Amino acid sequence: QVQLVEFGGGLVQPGGSLRLSCAASENIFKMHMGWYRQAPGKQREFVALITFEGTSDYANSVKGRFTISRDDAKNTVYLQMNSLKPQDTAVYYCHAMMGGLAYWGQGTQVDVSS
Repeated sequence: QVQLVEFGGGLVQPGGSLRLSCAASENIFKMHMGWYRQAPGKQREFVALITFEGTSDYANSVKGRFTISRDDAKNTVYLQMNSLKPQDTAVYYCHAMMGGLAYWGQGTQVDVSS
């Protein structure tokens, strides 16, 4: 069972930046890692993905503003979020996939408000 713990959420003004981190309890070098988010009253949605080979993909709503990266030596994946908008407000969840199994973190709250 892979444990994922997110860090870095908080309150930020529109236009600001935050960096989320997700620490895994096991080696992630063979895992696809991603971020999802869930806003109040909405379904959880895909934000970004980075494969174990380093290929990344993003939701259209965050392209050009968010960057996903990974440090396999630290078993950590990051989400750099720039030019934040109020509609980015959500609980952000780390996601890992390997061998057909999926794992989720407990989530970290991001609030974008003035």
